[in-house]
Amino acid sequence: MKITAAFIRTLRKKSNQSHPIGLRSDSKGFTLIEVLIALTLLSFMVVLLFASLKICADSWERGENKITDVNEIAVVYNFFQQHLSVTKPLSNDSLGEGQGFSFQGDAQSLKFVAEFPVSAARPGLQLYSLNKIEVDDQQLISVSLVPYVEPIDGDQPQKEEITLIKHVKDFKLSYFGADNVGVKGVWTDDWLNKNILPRLVKINIELESGIYWPEMIIELKVTDKMVNNIGSGLNSMGTQSLNPMGTQGINPIGGFR
Repeated sequence: MKITAAFIRTLRKKSNQSHPIGLRSDSKGFTLIEVLIALTLLSFMVVLLFASLKICADSWERGENKITDVNEIAVVYNFFQQHLSVTKPLSNDSLGEGQGFSFQGDAQSLKFVAEFPVSAARPGLQLYSLNKIEVDDQQLISVSLVPYVEPIDGDQPQKEEITLIKHVKDFKLSYFGADNVGVKGVWTDDWLNKNILPRLVKINIELESGIYWPEMIIELKVTDKMVNNIGSGLNSMGTQSLNPMGTQGINPIGGFR
């Protein structure tokens, strides 16, 4: 037993001499190398995490921009579909310069008359003026509204102007129709000094950002009665004017007066 105990003490003494202080197998904590390895792995994880967050943020922003672009296209299309498609074939005799058809358009501008519902802030017939203008070196499409019927009290009609589209690179209007009944319609770049509405209006818009805008073709709700009564002499209230005898006379452009 004495030999065994002495042998164990000798082994313990040799074991303590072979391990420097601070590097013993039974010591607590991490070594410097282990800490450096852990910090390196943590830095890699943080870099990957922030890269993933940046990718997600960029994707979210692109999605928001795409939604904004789609909404802008929808708003513009709804404007033309809601107002231009129900334009009225009226004679503009309120200027005192002879009768002229209310619908007048060329490749860069358009004027037409449509009616606001009674529930709107400004009900009744409104004269729309659509133009491409430049403001602060920026091309945009502006729409102005003015009552088609002059106020009874003689006040100046209230004009309202809004911006429909900004950052416009190119804007073009085309019209499809015929001057006379029975004539085959063709596409033309202007619709001026005519006494009938076109059948279709084509709108091409190109933005500076290069975002694709689909070609818009608006069908005007032209009835056969409107076509047969070419240039019907509708007054500013949209009704047929009668002469003092109560009969309908024919004006020089073939309508009623």
